[in-house]
Amino acid sequence: MKRLAAIVLLPLLAACAAAPPTDASAVARHTFRGATMGTTYAVTVVGRGIDEPRLAGLHAAVQAALDEVDATMSHYRPDSDLSRFNRWRETAPFPVAAGLAGVVGESIAISGLTGGAFDVTVAPLVDAWGFGAPGPAAAVPTETEIAALRRDVGYRYLEADEASSTLRKERPGVRIDLSSIAKGHGVDRAAEALAAGGIADYLVEVGGEVRAGGATENGAPWQVGIEGPRPGRSAIRRVVPLRDGALATSGEYRNFYDLAGVRVSHTIDPRTGRPVTHRLRSVSVLADRGARADGLATALEVLGPDDGYALAVERDWAAMFVVEEDGGVLRDRLTPAFAALALE
Repeated sequence: MKRLAAIVLLPLLAACAAAPPTDASAVARHTFRGATMGTTYAVTVVGRGIDEPRLAGLHAAVQAALDEVDATMSHYRPDSDLSRFNRWRETAPFPVAAGLAGVVGESIAISGLTGGAFDVTVAPLVDAWGFGAPGPAAAVPTETEIAALRRDVGYRYLEADEASSTLRKERPGVRIDLSSIAKGHGVDRAAEALAAGGIADYLVEVGGEVRAGGATENGAPWQVGIEGPRPGRSAIRRVVPLRDGALATSGEYRNFYDLAGVRVSHTIDPRTGRPVTHRLRSVSVLADRGARADGLATALEVLGPDDGYALAVERDWAAMFVVEEDGGVLRDRLTPAFAALALE
């Protein structure tokens, strides 16, 4: 599953810090930035009469929304709701923040849609392979160790009750990791904060996950760049227009390391307990919300260039797969839904 978020989406924010217009009633764009969840965020808003005090209020509202996501869903913070639930060794319902129950509920739904390729209970395996809070692994897990850890991995062992804001595990050893969906949820929460502040036109980016609302000051869709999956490089591979939707990318080309002479990808297949080894280098998904785009991108990355593409076409998901072919050549495979949206 996707771990530390590779910043693979680069919103094209050129001239975002443009000088304010002389006419206070004119439509203008404004940008503010900050830090959250071990990464950074950038927000661009468009509107009339957005003065410095109002902009500061919007910034504070977005920061508060993202701070709440981190406080409840971080697996690095021992005081987060998620960490406390992971330490819970009972099978009785455990009270959590409403947002956490909602995200876990959505995660379970995505797991069902993807045959378990997306599964937030993968946390024990992620830790064993060296991508969790404990840090790098000292050795490759043995088959016996993997088999033992997999006994507590399975989304069917997890229940989320949004009405009562509780989570329940059927096995005491179940632990969850929301790295593959929390940043997508973060852009959704930031978008909600902006909407509550009267902003309809915006672009939000959190750790590479993007959500757009409305349009730019010219009435055009926001232009968002998808970075090519080449280690050590930063080049835009494709630009897509985005209006009232989200875009997320999952890829293994930035987050990997060598363990006992073996290159280990951060994308762990919860169905096998092992890192993926196929030739899919990245997959980008367009969806209505950041959490959904984020979760689906991770699932398709696990499934790979063939099974993932087939499922995305079957489900009519808008996805772009970047596959490495013989000789290191990269080829894009667009689902019909992605091709249609990207050409709007």
